[in-house]
Amino acid sequence: MGTGLMRFGRRMRWVPSVSVCNIRQFSTSVCDNNPPAKSFNLYTAINQALHIALETDPRAYVFGEDVGFGGVFRCTTGLADRFGKTRVFNTPLCEQGIVGFAIGLAAMGNRAIAEIQFADYIFPAFDQLVNEAAKFRYRSGNQFNCGGLTVRAPYGAVGHGALYHSQSPEAFFCHVPGLKVVIPRSPREAKGLLLSSIRDPNPVVFFEPKWLYRLSVEEVPEHDYMLPLSEAQVIREGSDITLVGWGAQLSIMEQACIDAEKEGISCELIDLKTLIPWDKETVEASVRKTGRLLISHEAPVTGGFGAEIAASIVERCFLRLEAPVARVCGLDTPFPLVFEPLYMPTKNKVLDSIKSTVNY
Repeated sequence: MGTGLMRFGRRMRWVPSVSVCNIRQFSTSVCDNNPPAKSFNLYTAINQALHIALETDPRAYVFGEDVGFGGVFRCTTGLADRFGKTRVFNTPLCEQGIVGFAIGLAAMGNRAIAEIQFADYIFPAFDQLVNEAAKFRYRSGNQFNCGGLTVRAPYGAVGHGALYHSQSPEAFFCHVPGLKVVIPRSPREAKGLLLSSIRDPNPVVFFEPKWLYRLSVEEVPEHDYMLPLSEAQVIREGSDITLVGWGAQLSIMEQACIDAEKEGISCELIDLKTLIPWDKETVEASVRKTGRLLISHEAPVTGGFGAEIAASIVERCFLRLEAPVARVCGLDTPFPLVFEPLYMPTKNKVLDSIKSTVNY
């Protein structure tokens, strides 16, 4: 099967017709020419991106547990009916096997889009991602690579997921040279960033905030477009403090910024979007302006990616900081069930940290 896929992929020539847009502020369109857009939720935007990826590249394959009938969150609905069961197919319940197969498929010149049903279940595939996918290019002296690999995984709180369906494991993979880690905050971002990840010449771990699959709705262009990786976005300008986050936490932080503004505090909010490699320049420029930094994420505070951001900004902006870097994160405990509201970095927690940092 593998040889056949390799030959098929090499016979075909793919010339994508896409637009790469650089969004720096909120708008109702992704590009300046105002393309047609419709109101979609996040899971529909993901589904649309997967349709486009399969349609524009005959080397693309989507597979994972239950993806053939749409998956747990319905993100792959209709793909098997349209593109056939040889390109969209179910796999055994074995995450190590899913990612191992995906690495081999990508190494033969194909686009392997593997789904891990919940990010909590990505750990059995940790060895494949960290010791194989991330090092494939390096250990071969750039003779071989698995750059066509994208691993999708729903991550974060969902309201009732508890220990095994609510984790945010992004920091584990940010530690690994050779992988890119991408987390969208909204439907429009999800579609453009997923298409960029699938077409990027490096293996990408793409975490999708499952809490937002149906809650987050916005205007999404229906055409094929890509958003740049490793480029943060200032989605709210301010002068008193810089806030940095990603994924579902952005909506919480924006609510805190609105409440802070009522109390006379001007907040600048940045969506990192790509965690590795992350956009240090945008964050640094903002902190040099505001003199203060707050980072928020759902993952536990110890060893979270917020610590890396804090360390980097202290190195770059030490003489400009007016207060210690603040972090509002999950707790250093397993993710609870009935105590989830106490665990989560809420709007009020962020707002309290904003006020204490500004008044330091």
